[in-house]
Amino acid sequence: EAAADPSAGFQAPRRLELLALLSIPLARAGDEPAALIGDALVREGITLGSGDAVVIAQKLISKCEDRLVALTTVAPSARARELATRTGKDPRLVELILRESREVLRVGREVLIVEHHSGFVLANAGIDLSNANKDGGDASALLLPADCDASAARLRGALLARFGTACGVLIIDSIGRAWRRGTVGQALGAAGLPVLVDLRGRTDLHGRRLRSSELAHADELAGAASLLMGQADEGRPVVIIRGLASQANVDPG
Repeated sequence: EAAADPSAGFQAPRRLELLALLSIPLARAGDEPAALIGDALVREGITLGSGDAVVIAQKLISKCEDRLVALTTVAPSARARELATRTGKDPRLVELILRESREVLRVGREVLIVEHHSGFVLANAGIDLSNANKDGGDASALLLPADCDASAARLRGALLARFGTACGVLIIDSIGRAWRRGTVGQALGAAGLPVLVDLRGRTDLHGRRLRSSELAHADELAGAASLLMGQADEGRPVVIIRGLASQANVDPG
């Protein structure tokens, strides 16, 4: 049976409400993301609705999935050592970046722009040192989840089993953009809501038929949620977005 068209019947919401969960504990390898999120929802008295989207920072998922790598276990290759000299980065970290990448696209001071195995173009393959180590040191590096779409689907299924609500799920990270300074939230994985909304064929206010309009729906939601998550010591890795009733129950094609 063909999957439902996530763009069919799409209407831009008039109002959205965003709620950051405040009681998510620091995740550890082997933790279940659905349990961490579900327990926080109960503690904070928040009930999931069928029009909600649960937006999760990838660090929480990566920690649960044991994607933390101790740098002391990494033996840098000759290429990693050469790129480390050019970038000023730790050669062990460079080695991890190379392992997580299909191709190195650009080399700069303190940065490698690469194509990740997932297909995303990222600085340093999305590998993070901040908020990865409890002691504040750089002893370990946190890799992206191996398959963000699969992780989102598992989490959605677990939340459905616990709460009986088919909400949408997004896994996001802060991503830099070409020719723009600063980072912005971007979706890495999704389940239960449209990632792209194809508006081609619809008409504008004056009846002109749209020919090239595609909405990066998941990325726009990721950017909104990232405002609440913060980037430093806020400790808010999960945001609930409300008001997506017409979009939240569609599995992306």
